[in-house]
Amino acid sequence: HARRPPGRLGQQVMSLGQQKFTARYPRESSALRGEANDATMSKKATGALRIISVDEIPSDCSEPVDPKALEQATAIVDGIRKGGEEALKATAVKFGDIKEGESYTYTPAELKEAFDGLPKDQQGVLTRVAGRITKFAAAQRASLTEMTTDIPGGQAGQTVAAVDTAGCYAPGGRYPLPSSVLMTACTARAAGVQKVWVASPHPDKVTMAAAHVAGVDGMLKVGGAQAVATMSQGVGPVPKCDIIVGPGNQWVTAAKSLVSQSGTAIDMLAGPSEVLVIADETADPATIAADLLAQAEHDVEARPILVSTSRPLIDGVNSEVVKQLAAMPSPNRETATEACSKGFAVVASGIEDAISVSDKIAPEHLEVMTKDAMAVGMKCKHYGGLFVGRYAAEVLGDYGMGPNHVLPTAGTARYTGGLSVHTFLRTRTWMRIDKQEDSQDVVADSVALARLEGLEGHARAAEKRLL
Repeated sequence: HARRPPGRLGQQVMSLGQQKFTARYPRESSALRGEANDATMSKKATGALRIISVDEIPSDCSEPVDPKALEQATAIVDGIRKGGEEALKATAVKFGDIKEGESYTYTPAELKEAFDGLPKDQQGVLTRVAGRITKFAAAQRASLTEMTTDIPGGQAGQTVAAVDTAGCYAPGGRYPLPSSVLMTACTARAAGVQKVWVASPHPDKVTMAAAHVAGVDGMLKVGGAQAVATMSQGVGPVPKCDIIVGPGNQWVTAAKSLVSQSGTAIDMLAGPSEVLVIADETADPATIAADLLAQAEHDVEARPILVSTSRPLIDGVNSEVVKQLAAMPSPNRETATEACSKGFAVVASGIEDAISVSDKIAPEHLEVMTKDAMAVGMKCKHYGGLFVGRYAAEVLGDYGMGPNHVLPTAGTARYTGGLSVHTFLRTRTWMRIDKQEDSQDVVADSVALARLEGLEGHARAAEKRLL
């Protein structure tokens, strides 16, 4: 993410609500009265968000495909395309995914064994979360239907069908994400995908159990570019996938960009996580700080952002960020502190200004904590997922309230949405002419338009339908 020096916004005129906030948080609002010294305002040292002006907002979030990672991923993808299973095994051993001679997949029976070995309470969590994800996805699927309409001389319509095979990637590493297994695979199943495979490096028992709950056909226990290449190519028992979805590291993203150029669809190229909170003086600083840190602990490149109409609110949030960071365990604390140094806060002149700032950034996650929060949220145009009001925490979306947590980053929410059943669906159209005489006006127009475009073959083909 681009880094910019902090800006000085000048003295803000406090509203009645801001005055009430100052009464509640006199120490935090002291910066407005010029009482904060350089030590207390050392943002990077404490983890507090730097305060910048609207003009200093970075123009974009990040380039999702790292050039060095792309170079390395290209070699891996090309190697597996040429070398098949032997190349996959060698690459997986090289990067520590598996040991020499070890199988690179888990069967459905092995995934069930992992689920059966979990405590009942953990089984219940996975089952309930999968149910909520599936319920929302099924409602989405029902929103897109087949249709038929009359056209001159006949009828036309659309059919809706899922792709045959989907590959779902779930990150491993420091924080394995069984929730991503459920979010991707349950959604694919709800869309009607017949074959669903999951890939995840070093999957733990909970991740394997999540794959069982989602009803997958198998798990590739390999990660990185080698996993993407395997699902795109089809290697051994792993089928060639029509689409590959799910978040991953920079090598996963680079590999997805490569296979998308050679016949495999992808959901998106995901960059580091983002959360933007629009808040006014009625919001609770401790809650906002907790939500910002929940995203900041994901990755040192994550970006927590606060846009508020109240400078005292921002100061109160920063105070809470520092306090809550100090109480976080390691390594979460160090990761979140570094991420906060890349985040920022903006003082907006009013709610409309705050909405404008948010739309400019087009964040992955947008939380609205203001008076009339739903009305404010509905005015926002660009975001991956919207969370309205204090109680609609973004983390509830992460863990299966219903809507999907695989969302667009890096400003791409301006033109695309998050993962959903629609990602796995194909809307196909058809037409049929039953009465040739009723189609003659269209045929004549087609002949004329073809000749206007200089396409004589088109014109003559249309003329074959003239009476």
